[in-house]
Amino acid sequence: MWLLSRLVLVASLCSYTSGGIFITQFVPSITKKKGNTAFLECQVKTGVLKKNVNIHWYRQRPDQPLKRILYISSNENVVHEQGISEEKYEARKRQRDLPASLRIHKISEEDAGLYYCACWIKIFAEGTKLIVTPPDKSPDEDTSPKPTIFLPSPAERTLHKTGTYLCLLEDFFPDVIKVDWKEKNGKTILKSQQGNTMKTKDTYMKYTWLTVTEKSMDKEHTCIVKHEKNKGGGDQEILFPSINTELPAINSTEALLKDENDPLQLQLVTSSAYYTYVILLVKSVVYTIIIAYRLLGRPALCRNEKSS
Repeated sequence: MWLLSRLVLVASLCSYTSGGIFITQFVPSITKKKGNTAFLECQVKTGVLKKNVNIHWYRQRPDQPLKRILYISSNENVVHEQGISEEKYEARKRQRDLPASLRIHKISEEDAGLYYCACWIKIFAEGTKLIVTPPDKSPDEDTSPKPTIFLPSPAERTLHKTGTYLCLLEDFFPDVIKVDWKEKNGKTILKSQQGNTMKTKDTYMKYTWLTVTEKSMDKEHTCIVKHEKNKGGGDQEILFPSINTELPAINSTEALLKDENDPLQLQLVTSSAYYTYVILLVKSVVYTIIIAYRLLGRPALCRNEKSS
C-alpha cells in the first residue's frame, strides 16, 4: 500500500504537469464466477496533447506488491510481461477516445485482486477489484446494500443546533462500496464521516453519517451509494427528509420521551438502542480478548516454571 500511495501521489502531480492527462476506472469492483471471463475498462483523456499514450495494466493480489501484467504501446502493440499468458490476458485500446480494456479468460482464485490501469509516466486510475466466486453461487441472489436511515434526534437539534443523519447499509456483497452525501439535486459532495466496512457472516455492513447545521436541516439530503450489485446498475440514492428545526426546549429525558407515539421520539429510542448495542458489542470483544490472553498465557507460564 505504501508503494501504491507513492504512485497515486505521482499521478496527482503528473496529471497537471503532463498536458492534462486524466485516466478513470468507473467500476470499483467486478464479481465473476470461477471459469468465466472478466472484463475491465478504463477511460483516458489526453487533454491538449491529442495524441496516443501507452496503456499499462497492473495487478495487486492481497498482501502482495503491485505487478505489471502487460502494456499497450502507442501503436497498439500488446507486450506481456514474462510469465504472463497471452491467451489468458487480452488487452485492447481503440484510437478514437482512448478507452482501454482488459479481458481475463477462465478466471480462478489466483486472479482475484486489484487491477489498475495506468498511462504514460505511470498516471494511475482508481483501480477495479476482481472478486472470484464459486461456480455454484447463485447469480440471482440479492446482495445489494439494504439501507436503514436514522434522523437527527430532538435532543441534538435543540441542545447543539445541529442534526446528524445516519445511514446503515447491510447485507451487501462484495465489500467494495462508495458512499457520498449531497443536498437533494445538488452537485457538491458534502463532507461526511465513514465507518469501516465490517463482515457479517457471508455479507458486509457499513455505516456513514452526515452532520449539518441548523440552517441546513430544512433541506433534503441524499446518501448516494455506489455498489456493483445495485438494482439497475446505477447509484442508489437514499433520501433523507428535511427536519423542522422549531422545537420546544428540553428540560429532562422524561419530557423528551413523554409522547411515545411521536415518530421522532421513536427514532431517538431506536438510535439510542442501536448505539448501545454497538458499544456493548465492542466491550464484549475486548473482554473476550483479555480472557483468551489469560487462559492461553497461563499454561505457557506454568510450563516455564516447571522447566526452570
